[in-house]
Amino acid sequence: MKTKSVNISFYILTGIIITVLYLFLAAKPLTKEYHFTPEWKINTTSPETENPDPEQKILHFRLGQTLGYFTENGILTLCRTFPTKASVSDSYFATYSTNAGGTKFFTSTGEQAGTIKEFGFPYFSGNQIFVFLPGGNSFAACSSDGSTKWVYEGTTPLTAFNSKEKFTAAGFADGTIRIFDNETGNDEMAFAPGGSDSSVIFGADISPDGQYIACISGQKQQRFALFHREENHSKCIFHNFLTNEVNYQTIVHFTKDGKRILYNSKDSLGIYDLNKKQNTFIPLESRIISVKETSDLVFLLGKNADIYTVYVIEKTNTLEGKFSFKAETAFINTTEDSLFIGKDSTISKISLTRN
Repeated sequence: MKTKSVNISFYILTGIIITVLYLFLAAKPLTKEYHFTPEWKINTTSPETENPDPEQKILHFRLGQTLGYFTENGILTLCRTFPTKASVSDSYFATYSTNAGGTKFFTSTGEQAGTIKEFGFPYFSGNQIFVFLPGGNSFAACSSDGSTKWVYEGTTPLTAFNSKEKFTAAGFADGTIRIFDNETGNDEMAFAPGGSDSSVIFGADISPDGQYIACISGQKQQRFALFHREENHSKCIFHNFLTNEVNYQTIVHFTKDGKRILYNSKDSLGIYDLNKKQNTFIPLESRIISVKETSDLVFLLGKNADIYTVYVIEKTNTLEGKFSFKAETAFINTTEDSLFIGKDSTISKISLTRN
């Protein structure tokens, strides 16, 4: 009887130990989930504008033939309609005609900032001012008052353009990419990615530190290629051929931290991770027209006919989620923890939390 009692106690104790060890070894922290909370919605058709709170960040919008600015807390600070063309950023805006010349441009508060002397179409990238000159082969960079800082005069049509704080990457129809210093206009580098039967650059971007250049180039064996700057020449460090080619300007985008490149082929999003040296593809059913970032997520706005889709990309290079809506015109914008969606005549704010 005593032996039987000892055996039962042994089995019970062993079972308890195995259970505790299993719970300890198998326990994993619960995955944190993102929560999207609608906060407000404003209408731009009959707007009542107010002076902005200096503490509030001001963001720009453009919906159809209307542009303006709004604050994080849902105050419309400026709203204007325009008959033909316009360019707008968080810093400046301008409306102009097809024969643009002597174009006045304004700050986000509506005060005139200056006059662009060059004839052509103005383009604002943050607080930088460019003008695409007649003919489509050349462009100019302007100072904050609109005076010309420098001009690049070319003979080949410009097909891709992206500007960062210090450098600008421009791609051309002959398959070349040029890198410019934004302050001096120095043509720091020119190279041709090659590798395809027909040369043309459909998208190009440069990393925030100016050390990497990425592009989609060529037709018939079209490819995505990534280059590293080594003094005054480039070195290809990754490339892959695209199975479904594009024949239009497409998105190539370095993230703000410079660690990932997003590029849009005909039916997918490619993501190249510089740290992991990995290339990932995410199937998409629409063409990406805008890329915005929060502190943790990348938001893409895609368009297919009159259906817009917002895609949410996580830092692990996975598709966190997506949602679609029907509209004639739309936009997205972001702050560190919020997403703003414009749809026809409304703008909505969605707050992002993770817990």
